[in-house]
Parts: sequence; C-alpha cells; structure tokens
Amino acid sequence: MRLVAALLVLMLAGCTCSKATPSAKEDKLVVFAAASLRDVFTAMGDDFKRAHPGVEVTFNFAGTQELRTQLEHGAAVDVFASADPRHIDELVRASRVAVPVTFARNEPVIVVATEAATMIRSFADLPTAPRIIMGTPEVPIGRYTLQILDRASTSLSTDFRSRVEARVVSRELNVRQVLAKVSLGEAQAGIVYRTDALAARAQVSIVTIPADINVIAEYPIAIVTGAAHPQLGRAWVDFVLSLAGQRTLHGAGFLPPGERDSAP
Repeated sequence: MRLVAALLVLMLAGCTCSKATPSAKEDKLVVFAAASLRDVFTAMGDDFKRAHPGVEVTFNFAGTQELRTQLEHGAAVDVFASADPRHIDELVRASRVAVPVTFARNEPVIVVATEAATMIRSFADLPTAPRIIMGTPEVPIGRYTLQILDRASTSLSTDFRSRVEARVVSRELNVRQVLAKVSLGEAQAGIVYRTDALAARAQVSIVTIPADINVIAEYPIAIVTGAAHPQLGRAWVDFVLSLAGQRTLHGAGFLPPGERDSAP
C-alpha cells in the first residue's frame, strides 16, 4: 500500500509539472523602438517570427522620449531600443532597464523637397531654404540637429544656427514626422537620419552633412526590468546583434556599432 501511495504522489507531481509548463511558455514579445527603426525592425520581426513559430511580436514605434515616458508610466514592454544613449541611460539609472548594448549607428543628412533640389545642393545652403522642419530638442534627431548647427556656427559662420532657426516653421516629435512634411512639400528642407532619407528617396533628394560638422547617432538596446517575456526579449536582442540582424540593418543604411571612421 505504501508503494502504491508513493507512486500516486509521484504521478500527481508529474501531472502538476506538466500543467505548469504551458503557462511558463513565452509566446509574445513587445518591443518599443525609435521611429527611425520602423521599417528595418518590422522586416526583422518577420524573420524573427519565422525562427520562432507561434510567437506574436508587437512593436511600438515613436520618438524615443515618448517611448521612455510610456515605459516610466508602466507600459508593458520587453525590449527598449533607443535612437540615442541619453534616454536609455536615464532608464538604467532608474533601474528600469538592464545594461544596454549599442547595436547600430546612423548618420543625419538633409532631405530636400523636389522643388528645392536646385536651391539646396550643400549643407552650407541650408539657411537659404524658406521653410525648414526640425525635431524638437527632446527627440534625439532634434538634439543631434542642434549639435550639428552649433558645430556649423563654429566652422562655417557664427550666425549659422540663428539663420537656420529663423527659417524653422515646425518642430516635430519624431524623425518620421520631419521626413513626412518635407516629402509632402510642407517645407523645403529638414534634417533626418540617412536610413529615413533612403526610404523616401523617390520623394526627396539627400544632401550629406560634412563629417567635421556631423554627429553620428548611436542606437542602444536593452531588456526592460521585470519584462513579462524576458527569454524572448533576450532572443530578440541576440537576433539584432547577430550576423543576420546586422546584415539587415546594414542593408537599410545603418552603420555598424563599432564603426568610428565616419564619426567626427
């Protein structure tokens, strides 16, 4: 009888374990990512799902500062990918994300509306644009833009920044909004990332910013503290850093995280 009772206990324990396994399975992944990552992360998400059958991947793309605010207010998210280190460093200090790793870099450029292509041929021509769109100082592209204008005021002319800002008609909350307004002809020029410009090259022309003036954007990624799906979060970060992930990022125009040659 004791032997039978012992066997029953083991059988019940086995049943309990088998029932607990499905509840622990991770089948969803929530990624918050900077707006400039929309196209490339969406494509990578399809590849990720093919490698992880049955997994649902949800993206939230917006300005980095907006995503940070959502996370700080309790949004359910597993992975955070930023367009600059500043916002993610603040989240690290608040113990809201794990230690981040830089996975890509990006180069700001000027996008020029079709009708202004003959007017703005170089970075020095930017102040001649009647209407300019910029990102707000809180969004990474806006902060990078101001740094670029400050450098230009040192190397080109002391009033370069003030002449450009005098032409600014709108400051947008993310880089895609800057690109959209220039593409639609609401302004003659704006500063966006090269990856965004390449995605809209049929609607705009691209003017490179001189290397001694430009500021290269860095993109860190981190798993969120207390993430509901930490294993899938780690799998996503690993995929982004993998050879296949880096190849996809490079194909979209991103610079490798270790490439420093083009940085000023």
